[in-house]
Amino acid sequence: MADLIPFSINGAWVFESSTHHDERGYFREWFKDSFIKQELGRDFHVAQSNLSKSKKGVVRGIHFSLAPEGQAKWITCAHGSLWDVVVDIRPKSPTFKRWEAHKLSAGDGRSIFISEGLGHAFVALEEDSVISYLLSSSYSPTHEHAINPQDAEINISWPDLPLTFSEKDSAAPTLRDFFK
Repeated sequence: MADLIPFSINGAWVFESSTHHDERGYFREWFKDSFIKQELGRDFHVAQSNLSKSKKGVVRGIHFSLAPEGQAKWITCAHGSLWDVVVDIRPKSPTFKRWEAHKLSAGDGRSIFISEGLGHAFVALEEDSVISYLLSSSYSPTHEHAINPQDAEINISWPDLPLTFSEKDSAAPTLRDFFK
């Protein structure tokens, strides 16, 4: 069984799949293109797959791509746990500047699908948390951008733990400055 639960932000969903646990560990299908086609009526061609390991409290993002073909993401937590955040950075969207977060943990059967045009960030909630994500377009340095994850206008309520931001993300523009 699998369910696709929409966010309050148009174009983002939580995917909940069955996870089969036994004394050996667990098994789950965390991505199936036919399910996306059936449930969302769209194709999701995987152009790149990324894996990121982070220490507890590390924040990555808010990242997005302005590649001409767009960039959708399918995200899951392979180890540990993380608090995954989607930000609507589409100026013409009725939910522009809205963010929504969901906890993902290894073995919980949850993944997140983010459509093109949305920003993505996360914070690791445990040591050595691993996030795996599939991208619909390849990395392109000229099209990759960041918004400051501490942008006061977006006002993400990060979990109450010591947070670590990269210099690049801390120096990223606010959403308002990016679109000037």
